[in-house]
Formats: sequence, structure tokens, C-alpha cells
Amino acid sequence: MTTLVTGCRGRIGSTLVSLLHRDGHAVRASSRTPEDLAATATALPADVPVVACDLGDPATFGAALDGVDSVFLYADPSGIDAFLSAAEAAGVGHIVLLSSSSVLAPDAQDNPIAASHHAVEQALMASPITTTLLRPGAFASNAYQWAQSVRTHGSVDLPYPNSHTSPIDTTDIAEAAVAVLTYARLQGAAYHLTGPESLTAAEQVGLLAAASGRPITVNTVTGAAWKESVAAFLPEPFADALLAYSAASDGTPAEVTGDTERLTGHPARTFAAWTEEHADAFRP
Repeated sequence: MTTLVTGCRGRIGSTLVSLLHRDGHAVRASSRTPEDLAATATALPADVPVVACDLGDPATFGAALDGVDSVFLYADPSGIDAFLSAAEAAGVGHIVLLSSSSVLAPDAQDNPIAASHHAVEQALMASPITTTLLRPGAFASNAYQWAQSVRTHGSVDLPYPNSHTSPIDTTDIAEAAVAVLTYARLQGAAYHLTGPESLTAAEQVGLLAAASGRPITVNTVTGAAWKESVAAFLPEPFADALLAYSAASDGTPAEVTGDTERLTGHPARTFAAWTEEHADAFRP
């Protein structure tokens, strides 16, 4: 049984490859630019085969899927129909999709953050291939967006400091993927993955301050000011969607599920533990 893992330049994909390899499972790593995989956040084992698989380029699908039984798939809708046709022709029996809990929102089809995940989910559910959906919420690693400001100014600008998320460690997501890829009884279902507690943005900054050993000031800013500060790297529709989410969750605790522990077999890692592990990124 061979598993193709797509998106291995990312931390989840690269960690998943290492975990599957460690446990003795046949695994094939793929990326749009496989020559760059040496620079991944988590180095791949030297003896894991690496192939090109660009989810927007059907010409790369055949070789990547040859001899593959299961796939860990990122939610890129651009070539999903062709990918599913190629996967079915190759005899793939199971696909695990890295989706998003944003698809659970009432406006999922109209939300630019949820739209791509929703489109791929719909395509997979219409396919004869057994599909398992992993729907994580906010990543603990989203805190990296504050790192430069913390290092430079010792502060973070937040439009809604009391907005809640239940941040999940990406290692837990990779471990959940191992479980659903290797245990048939877990397959064919949807899982809403969260961290173990709901935290406000300000509380997360406080935990970062404690871990890094330095004070970090929270500056409450307007939505317009925040959008201007992220305009260089975040398109306006996505910024608007994030602002709307933050406004809706302002003062309202985020959902915490038991799905992460159910799949991994241990309590979800805390955001405090994540800050301890990554504190150097927030020090001058």
C-alpha cells in the first residue's frame, strides 16, 4: 500500500511523510517543485521517493499516481476533476483531503477562504473513491504573522483582540492524517480538528510574551488600518473574510471538538506548548 502525499513543501505534508515512513508505511512525497523539497520546514527522509505533482497541471498526475493506493490531498480546485479521473484510473481507493472548518460556515460557498475547500469537497463526495475530510480550524502557526512586528516593535496590531479561535498544532493535523490513512474504520468520515481550548487573540499574544520572555503590547486598530497593514501579502477579499470572522467571534468562544484526540490518541497540543517550541521566532 503506497500513499502519495501532495504539498510536501508545507509543514503538514512533510511531517506526514516522515511519520508514515517512521511507521513503516510506503510513502511517496510530491510537490509542484520537487527540487525544492530539501528546503522544507521538516526535512524528508532521504530514502522517500519524490515526484512532481502540480495539482493545477494534469500532465503531472499519471506518473505521480502510478501504483498509489491512497492520497493525502491539498484543496486545489483548479485541476480536481482531472485529478480524480487520474486517481480512479490508477486504482486509488482512498483520498484524505486537507480541508478547512471554514466550510462549516453558512456562507461557505461565498466565502473566498472556504470556497476552494468547499469546491474540492463537493468534487470528492461525487467521486466513487472513498473520501475522508480533515477540517482543521485556525493553525497555531498562524501566530507567525505577528513575528516581525513583535521582533521589530514589541507589539501586535489587532482589529478584534477579543476574537476567539481554538488553534491547532500542525503536528496534530499530520498525526490525524496518519490515523485515517492507516485505519480503515476511521475512513469515509469528516473530522473537525481543533486545539484543546478557545483563546482570544490577545490571550495568544500573552502566551507568546511569556514564552519569549519579553513584553508584547496589543494595539487595538481599526479594520481599515489592519487591512492596509496586510495589503502587501493578503488580497482584499481574503482580508475582508478574516475581518468578518474576527468580528463574528469577538467575545464568543470558538468550538472545541474531541476529534483531534479521537484520531491521534492523545490530547491536542496546547497553544502554550507551541509558543514554547517556537519562541525564538519572536525574539529580537
